[in-house]
Amino acid sequence: MGLARRSLLLGLLAAAGAPARAQPDAKPIRIIVPFAPGGGNDVFARQMAKSLGRVRKQGVIVENKPGAGGNLGSEQVVRSAPDGSTLLLGHTGTVSINPALYKGLRFDARKDLLPVAMFASSAMVLVVPAASKIRSVADLVAAAKAEPGKIDYASSGSGTGGHLTGELFEQRTGVKINHIPYKGTNPALTDLTGGQVHMLFSVIPPALALVKGGRLRAIAVTGAKRLPSLPDVPTMAESGVPALAGFESTLTYGILAPRGTPEVFVKELSAQMLRVAASAEFQSRLDVEGAVPLLGGPAEYAALIARENAKWAEIVKVSGATVE
Repeated sequence: MGLARRSLLLGLLAAAGAPARAQPDAKPIRIIVPFAPGGGNDVFARQMAKSLGRVRKQGVIVENKPGAGGNLGSEQVVRSAPDGSTLLLGHTGTVSINPALYKGLRFDARKDLLPVAMFASSAMVLVVPAASKIRSVADLVAAAKAEPGKIDYASSGSGTGGHLTGELFEQRTGVKINHIPYKGTNPALTDLTGGQVHMLFSVIPPALALVKGGRLRAIAVTGAKRLPSLPDVPTMAESGVPALAGFESTLTYGILAPRGTPEVFVKELSAQMLRVAASAEFQSRLDVEGAVPLLGGPAEYAALIARENAKWAEIVKVSGATVE
């Protein structure tokens, strides 16, 4: 861990106070993952639950509650008793994108949920078929401008990070590309490798295996920095396309609690989570999943959610994207 990151973590832990606990609680803590098992959200939640349980000497379990783009599980946590027994594995989609994307939500993530700590950030990777003539972002922009609306980009579904990253790409470059939503990342990748679509902004793990296997070509990552797992793949900002200077699209992961959860519990849990997230064991798990550490307590996580909410709300508004 670098000196700057270690200093930040120590400062956050000191600010959190980490009060001592007299006795372990008998009642287990549930972390609700508002998506199906097996994805990055689930992997991160289960690693956090395992390590946090050891630190707290208390049962910490994960429950999957998929549906409505993460809204069903999120609402379950919102409606839960604010006693620290039910938490939400939150990420950018559920807490910062969905409020702008879904009409008629019966809760407000920023008002009804209390940030506890954030621990990771994951970029996406822009991939094309291995046989594609497109070898760079500049090639892609040129091809899209030459034939507006003729380039199809897949996503794992309307309103997902991959879909809205494509919308951001359109807005920044002025090109017109055609969105093809799928029901999940795997079917989108299947059609991409078969050449039925031209490009995809994908989460890292499933795409990485296909890139290393020679079936897909990675031409850019969407974070601010290159990824250790794809060191030779430039960022979008490094692509040589002036309009993409400063381009960034990442998913941030953290834990939230129902509004009204006692402050002393939030401080304690935040300090413990940050200690877990700074461990070599946890960070090695992040690396496998193509994620990087992003450590912050309640105030830092709340500020990030607010910034991402404003960013994605504008993208949703300009694009006209909506999900019922």
